[in-house]
Amino acid sequence: MFLIVFLSYYLLLLVVSYVSGRLVKGGKSEFYSGTRHSPWWLVAIGMVGSSISGVSLVSVPGMVRDSAFAYMQMVLGFFFGYLIIAYVLLPIYYRYRLTSIYSYLGERLGDASHRTASAFFIVSKMMGAAVRFYVVALILHQLVLVRYGVPFPLTVAGLALMMWLYTRRSGIKSIIYTDALQTVCLVLCVVAMCGYVMRDMAVLPDQAWRMMQAEGLTQCFNFDDWHAGAYFWKMFVSGIFIPVVMTGLDQDMMQKNLTCSNLAQAQKNMITYGICFVPVNALLLFLGGLLMIFAQNNGITLPARSDVILPTLASAHLGTAVALLFMVGLVAAALSSADSALTSLTTTIVLDQIRPDEQHEARTRKITHIAVTVVFCLVICAIDIFNSTTLLDAVYTIASYTYGPLLGLFCLALFTNRRPVNNAAVPFVCAAAPVLCWGLKLIAKTFGGYEFGYELLLINAFFTFLPLFVMSKVEK
Repeated sequence: MFLIVFLSYYLLLLVVSYVSGRLVKGGKSEFYSGTRHSPWWLVAIGMVGSSISGVSLVSVPGMVRDSAFAYMQMVLGFFFGYLIIAYVLLPIYYRYRLTSIYSYLGERLGDASHRTASAFFIVSKMMGAAVRFYVVALILHQLVLVRYGVPFPLTVAGLALMMWLYTRRSGIKSIIYTDALQTVCLVLCVVAMCGYVMRDMAVLPDQAWRMMQAEGLTQCFNFDDWHAGAYFWKMFVSGIFIPVVMTGLDQDMMQKNLTCSNLAQAQKNMITYGICFVPVNALLLFLGGLLMIFAQNNGITLPARSDVILPTLASAHLGTAVALLFMVGLVAAALSSADSALTSLTTTIVLDQIRPDEQHEARTRKITHIAVTVVFCLVICAIDIFNSTTLLDAVYTIASYTYGPLLGLFCLALFTNRRPVNNAAVPFVCAAAPVLCWGLKLIAKTFGGYEFGYELLLINAFFTFLPLFVMSKVEK
């Protein structure tokens, strides 16, 4: 049954992709920037699905067991981060009419900063997107395909091939439309799952909320223990800067924004997206609370890992309808996140690293797109072997280390009038910053009992910014 639903859903994606790109010739402008005429509201809808991803769908509900609604502390900070993107970064990107946002660093700081920043993005996005996509591949494999003897690498390759097929021609133009469709499917599936669980428990939303309160599952704010990773100001401030780097300094997310016709449209898109992101995450936490009450009422022993709670309950305890809804929502979330990642990685590698001439651009882009898809599959298979932490935490941990140098470089370019004297030193400074952060985190936990949260991102950026500031001179 699921295979029929999945193939029907994928066929719908192909139709939307074909219709949206039927007048596209597959040229450079269309693939990278979608001819800069995307409706702002359509971009905003699609970005919600790209940000939620399959990781959030399975991990956020599971968080409720261990930390109640504490994740909302970070989500509230996200909104202010989106305001910074809308009114600080987007005006610069549109002023320079950028296709790759890292070319701005080339203008301000030199070619070494340009190439270094794009290289850090390539590593960050490849790992982060692979972690996100790993969720859907693993669950699809374990619940459906393993019974047919399909090996996990073949599952990964098949899903990646599907993404490549509907993005290979029109690129970002097709993704704008397919991601909007997938976001709608994702949200509707989560709402429907909440409805099915409440119907099974014979409760209304307000009754379910009171049951969660009685169990302490709705506790959100922590102002007491500043040593804890879930302390309010740690999570809130980190929540401001995480979208700045993971969205505002991320070619994947900004490439969609830059398909809007002008700055005002892009700002409306960003603010709308930031507003929508709060209730969507609140809905995921509400689903998690429902699952905790459901499990308690039915005497179900929950898995030790929080990010497999929803998959386990949906597939084994909540009936066929919920299982199908979960699978469709998971596929929608994973594809909407991964398809744009493959396109943005192709864009960055071609425009920022290879930089082919006009004559060879199309061929280089097509070969790079295939190569990125193959490497993506290999990274996912490696994650399957070595992963040992909660998936959502893994994504943000990766970001804390690899996006920090990006933030440091952009701070130097945006807020100073200085330029590095020794361009050759830039890659080494950016590489050393994450290593220093890792050592600081280890020392603080071992000798001081202090556990760094996502504020490590800011420290990482500081370790990049300070040496480069010292090694720079005022640019006239």
